[in-house]
Amino acid sequence: MTRSTAGDRRAAPGSQPPVFFADPEDLARDLIVLAGPEGRHAADVRRLAAGERVDLTDGQGQLAECVVTRAQRGQLELAVRQRIVLPAPDPALAVVQAIPKGERGQLAVELMTEAGVDVIVPWAAERCVARWAGERGERAVARWRSTAREAAKQARRSRLAEVTAPADLGEVAARVSRAARAFILDPQAAERLSEMPLPGSGEMLVVVGPEGGITPAESAALTRAGATAARLGPTVLRTSSAGMAAAAILLSRAGRWA
Repeated sequence: MTRSTAGDRRAAPGSQPPVFFADPEDLARDLIVLAGPEGRHAADVRRLAAGERVDLTDGQGQLAECVVTRAQRGQLELAVRQRIVLPAPDPALAVVQAIPKGERGQLAVELMTEAGVDVIVPWAAERCVARWAGERGERAVARWRSTAREAAKQARRSRLAEVTAPADLGEVAARVSRAARAFILDPQAAERLSEMPLPGSGEMLVVVGPEGGITPAESAALTRAGATAARLGPTVLRTSSAGMAAAAILLSRAGRWA
């Protein structure tokens, strides 16, 4: 079955074209066939039709602005109008997220991806209730990555948020030492995150602890590696929302939300 419309179907005023992911080699073509899961979502769920605008990205900064030329069950044919390559953001923002239990981890990933976090590092902190091991851990990482992918589409990001493999304290401390500036979120800290000096380039790193807080030993190890304790504000946030709040503060101050 083929669906088509005469003329150019424009998006509603104030709306923006949907974003879907495609392989880099497909983005180089002037006529792209969007099939597979992305094609089914576009054609069968979103029911996009000929004349409508669509943006395709490889998740690494390449963006193709397209128009639908033909819609069939499970796939779209798209003509490329313009290609854009967006540079990697600088300074970048990484968040070390202590692993919450249940679906709160996926909520944290969704919120941080929408806010603009570039790298999310799952951290098995001492006071984490959830424990990832073996196949269970692999499935959990896969869920976080899938959540980041879908949130990137919703947020119209041309670059996916990277979800790394789970890290232990030593690996987190090593990342802290390499960062241009690193912060430990602590509601008892003397200094506010909104007032801390920020780097003009490199990686900003935020460490978000579990609901029970970071242990003194963990805090000491991260401080020795170069992290500074900072508080968000007068209230204490859940671990699933703290990373998003920190991202809003830092990305705004760094000019990425300007």
